[in-house]
Amino acid sequence: MRILLLLSSWILPALLFGQSVPTQEMDAYFSQMVKDWDVPSASIAIVKDGQVVFSGQYGVKSVEGSEVPDDQTLYAIASNTKAFTTMVIGMLVEDGVLHWDDKVRDHLPYFAMHDSQVSDQVTISDLLCHRVGLGTFSGDVIWYKSELNAEDIIRRIRHLPLAYDFRAGYGYSNLMYITAGKLIEEVTGKSWHQNIRERILTPLGMSRTISTTHDLDRMGNFATPHARVEGNNLPIAWENWETIAATGGIITSASDLAKWLIFNLDHGVHEGDTLISAATRNLLWTPHNNFVVDHTQANPVGQHFRSYGLGWGLSDYRGRLRVGHTGGYDGMISITALIPDEKLGVTILTNGMQSPIRAATNYALDMMLEGASKDWSEEVLTRVKVRKSADVRVAHRKVRRIPETRLSSAIIDYSGTYHSKIYGDITVTSTDDEIFRLEFEHSPALAATLEHWHYDVWKINWDQPHAWFDFGTVRFITDNNQKVIGLDFDVPNDDIFFEELKPVKVSTN
Repeated sequence: MRILLLLSSWILPALLFGQSVPTQEMDAYFSQMVKDWDVPSASIAIVKDGQVVFSGQYGVKSVEGSEVPDDQTLYAIASNTKAFTTMVIGMLVEDGVLHWDDKVRDHLPYFAMHDSQVSDQVTISDLLCHRVGLGTFSGDVIWYKSELNAEDIIRRIRHLPLAYDFRAGYGYSNLMYITAGKLIEEVTGKSWHQNIRERILTPLGMSRTISTTHDLDRMGNFATPHARVEGNNLPIAWENWETIAATGGIITSASDLAKWLIFNLDHGVHEGDTLISAATRNLLWTPHNNFVVDHTQANPVGQHFRSYGLGWGLSDYRGRLRVGHTGGYDGMISITALIPDEKLGVTILTNGMQSPIRAATNYALDMMLEGASKDWSEEVLTRVKVRKSADVRVAHRKVRRIPETRLSSAIIDYSGTYHSKIYGDITVTSTDDEIFRLEFEHSPALAATLEHWHYDVWKINWDQPHAWFDFGTVRFITDNNQKVIGLDFDVPNDDIFFEELKPVKVSTN
């Protein structure tokens, strides 16, 4: 059993509407929260009026050790990166290099959607507010743990069917931000990594921020990602998101993120230097894609609207504008939240898949805004447990297994190369003892052994643990003459959709 260690927060003097910030109360609450949620560690920073007024670090960097995090400890922030990407594009617009309404194909001629008319109409703004027509997370299976470069990933987008009409809905798309990163590279002649460093990280003094795992050992002091397996935290390897960094590749510390929050709360001005104009700040925080809010029932924070701007989520919180984002990386979950009217910001970094980021954020905002808060941790954790217990997708598949069934073809007929238009080749091989191997051309980390499940369905036993999924099967599709012609994946999860692959058999080994 792992032991959670508490590193007491260091506290800067501050006033909360004429009263001291309730640091001791928050410190005790966050410490207990980390234990209750069974998350390995959390690093928290709260800023107010241009200063860090609370910094707390809790737990351990890895459940296999006892080292505690501090405010310099590195965590992946995943999609919180998107606001950095839109900030750089805003700067390029101000430089006259780009325009928000530029057609993407004017800069990346190979960019294409499933619908040719849509391909011609997609603008830079469309890329950044999730309204091109793809479903949420559609196509993430293309880049996930893949060795494809950004252009190769973008060229595969055309094979993804649209989930709704262009600009007629919301579908959170990491692929569009990968495209935005490549566009930045194309128009500047510099990588996305160089652009964010030169335009944001260096000016703000974010010296503990990197965008590739290759720099982790050089930087030192980083947390370990953890998957959640059968109710336990399992350390897993860092995944290098360098190629797709524009959608989620930043790795940083609570201390550095506090600088980013303050910069945004100061509306793009840093130490008297205006890095973005008021017009750009306003556009990034303007709703571009709106969500329905239930106005027939009261909600706990008095929310009246929810929307997505450009790289930021927008809503209201107890009568005030709330701006922020969340991030999900393999084994690390994070959040940033701003209340601009109060010059108040919160960031929470964690290294486990069962993470209290939303509960902790609401608690922190309530304590800072009102000096008191309900027990968000208990309330949200209860909802999470109920939701998990209601997710019976894997359980239902397991109880429906039919033992002692036979294959419809000889073992050799299943071996071969299967081609997916959106991905590439997937190979199935067999040995003399009838053990199947499943390998992905561009993603060696997804390799697995296949174990007969029933009929022509095989269980996928992954070579290594994965954060977003575990149990899965693959069915060999046959035609009317029992010839194997394709694969049908079934890997129940909410993030990486293997069913989109639809591989067709192109050769026999």
